[in-house]
Amino acid sequence: MFDIKLLRENPDKIQEAAKSKRVSIDASKILQADTLYRECDRQTQDLREQMNVHVKGIQGKPTPEQIAKGKEIKEKLQKAEVELRDLKNNVDILLAGVPNLPKPDVKVGKDDSENEVIKTVGEPKKFTFTPKDHLELGEGLGIIDVKQAALVSGARFDYLIGDGALLESALRQYAIDTLLAEGFILVSPPVLIKKDIMARLGYTAMGEADNIFELEQDSLYLVGTSEQSLVPLHMDDTLHKKDLPRRYMSYTSCFRREAGSYGKDTRGIFRVHQFNKVEMVSFVEEGEDDKEHQYLLSLEEKFFEELGIPYQVLAICTGDLGFNAARKYDIEAFIPSQNKYREVTSTSTVTDFQSRRLNMRYQDGSERKYLNVLNGTAFSMNRPIIAILENYQQEDGSIVIPEVLRKYMGKDTIVPQK
Repeated sequence: MFDIKLLRENPDKIQEAAKSKRVSIDASKILQADTLYRECDRQTQDLREQMNVHVKGIQGKPTPEQIAKGKEIKEKLQKAEVELRDLKNNVDILLAGVPNLPKPDVKVGKDDSENEVIKTVGEPKKFTFTPKDHLELGEGLGIIDVKQAALVSGARFDYLIGDGALLESALRQYAIDTLLAEGFILVSPPVLIKKDIMARLGYTAMGEADNIFELEQDSLYLVGTSEQSLVPLHMDDTLHKKDLPRRYMSYTSCFRREAGSYGKDTRGIFRVHQFNKVEMVSFVEEGEDDKEHQYLLSLEEKFFEELGIPYQVLAICTGDLGFNAARKYDIEAFIPSQNKYREVTSTSTVTDFQSRRLNMRYQDGSERKYLNVLNGTAFSMNRPIIAILENYQQEDGSIVIPEVLRKYMGKDTIVPQK
């Protein structure tokens, strides 16, 4: 839950910060509810103390007057406790609508048009022929089939076949091997989580629930990104400072409804309802998330540098930041058929926002503090596959496999099936 102390100390600042993320909150309403709760809490504590004094003051068999007095205090206490629970619930509901604050270095901007390119790496290849897009290449090689997938599952689904599936497997194993060497712990998490958990993570605010596949009968959501089930691994846990940072990776299928994307990226496998993903999650002590954020970004960059894919890094502005993120970077890979860079990964710090809502702490001496949480994409599989197919295509329609993946593929090229 959002730290109410911050709101008490800087209500105008918090309200303005929320506005920069396109979230409207009424700080005065929240503080009024908080004042009522704290006053009721004081009254409840007074009644408990009165009850304790009354009980201790009874010697031997209580008199009728003492019994009547005890009953009166007990009834008042029971009513006060019910009111206290209701007031606390009201404060929690209001606080649940307060987004995580942007980091001071995050640019204030209205939407994705104001995101900034902070780094560009590699030069786009100059082809001696007109490059084909990934779908034409994939269909020509017999490794991508969206037509049959549409008959089976509908639009925005695909089959990866033969070398297409092997390429995905190679990317997965390359990412896992790299991250294992960095000390990450591999986890195979659920892909279904409770609605309450998704809400506490902050993924159902600002209309984001529209993009989640729901199993209404079971009150469950399908994960739209792997960290949604990986972060709660330490819900209600207390780690030890000496064991931090704690870094995990997972490989799961992910599911998105792609609400609001009608008519956008309908060709091929760029924007689909189901995809597989290697995700990174870090738990660090407070004050260490900035350093860890740069580390996760460096890993994402390493992947695309070693793949030999030109890319750029974007710093995301407040208006495009999302409800739970305090800072976010995107990596965009160059896609020759579109002659532009497209998003392939992202990494975010959510500071202590999710750990407060999920009660995730660490022991630092005599203190129990909230963990800082970060996430980052290693590979969201379809998109690096698109980048590889398009950047490594040859005039005859074959694909040169990036050198770093060849040991996993067992070959140097992908050629049309006979």
